[in-house]
Amino acid sequence: MKINKAFRHCSGLALLGGMLVAGGTQAQSNSTECIAPAKPGGGYDLTCRLAANGLQETGLIDQPMVVTYMPGGIGAVAYNHVNGVRKNDPNLIVAASTGAAVNLALGKFGQYDATEVRWLGALGVDYGAIVVNADAPWQDLDELMDDLRDSPGEIAFGAGGTIGSQDWMKAALTAKSADIAPQDLRYVAFEGGGEALAALLGDHIQVFTGDLSELKSQLESGKIRVLAALSEERMDGPYADIPTAAEQGYDVQWPIWRGYYMGPETDDEAYATWVERLTELSESPQFAELREARGLFPMSRFGPDFDSYVQEQVAQFKSLAEEVGLSQ
Repeated sequence: MKINKAFRHCSGLALLGGMLVAGGTQAQSNSTECIAPAKPGGGYDLTCRLAANGLQETGLIDQPMVVTYMPGGIGAVAYNHVNGVRKNDPNLIVAASTGAAVNLALGKFGQYDATEVRWLGALGVDYGAIVVNADAPWQDLDELMDDLRDSPGEIAFGAGGTIGSQDWMKAALTAKSADIAPQDLRYVAFEGGGEALAALLGDHIQVFTGDLSELKSQLESGKIRVLAALSEERMDGPYADIPTAAEQGYDVQWPIWRGYYMGPETDDEAYATWVERLTELSESPQFAELREARGLFPMSRFGPDFDSYVQEQVAQFKSLAEEVGLSQ
C-alpha cells in the first residue's frame, strides 16, 4: 500500500510524579518496558500494547512487558525523561508515531530534536479519520465542510494534541482543502485520543480528528459516524464502508506509523537486539493477526532505515507547518 509522498521520508519538562503503571508495578531492571507518552486509551497505549502482547504471545520475551503511562506535552515529558534519565536503558522502548515527528518538527520537545534518540522501528501504519457522533447532522464530509464555511467558529474540533499537532493538522489540511483558513477553526486540545473520543461521545466537541485504529470498537457500538478516512484508498474489513476524503473531493491523506525509539546512549548490541526482535515479530503470522485485530495495516521499517525515514519526515513536516500557517 502506498504511503502519501508528502509523508515519506517544553524545554525542561519535569517527569510527572503521578504517572500510572500497568499492573501497578514499576518495571524491574531485568524486564522489558514500554512507555506510552499519554493516558490510557489512545494511540500510544495501543502502540505499547502491540509490542507487549505481540512479543509475549510469540515467545520473543520471557516475561510480560511492563507498560508505563507518562502523559505530558503530547510526548514531550517522555522524550525529555528518556534523554535526561534513561539514556542507556537496554530494556526500555518508547511508543512514538507520526505525531512525535510533527512535534519534533515544530520544536515542541524543548532542547531535544529528532536526532537525540535511537529510532528503533515501526510495526504498523494507521490513517487519520474525520469522526462525528452517530446523531450528528452531517452525513458526509461535504455537509460538514458546507457548515464549516458558513460558521467555522461554531463547530468545535478536538483531538489529542495542541494547535500544530498531527491531529490538528488533520483538521487544518481538511479545512484548507475546502478553502477554509485553518486559523479560523475552533479547536480543543486533549491529552490523548481516548480523552478526545470521550469528549465527542459526551457532546463536548462536534468533530474528532482521530485515527482509524482507535475507532474499531466504537464502529461496532454504532455510537459514531466516520465521515472520511484520510487514506489513499478505502481500507478493508470493518472500514470498507468508510469513504476516503479524496473520493469526496478533498485531497487529504494522513498516514500514521506506530513505532518506537530508545535512549540516545543505548549501546549498539542492545539496539541490534531490539531491531532483530521487532523484525522477527513483524514477520510472524501470529503477529499479523494481532496487528489486524487492532485496526493497523502493514508497515515494517527498522534500524537505520527507520531512523532515516523519521529524520526525512521531520524535515518535510517543517515545510508542511509553514504551508498551513504555523511559525517555528
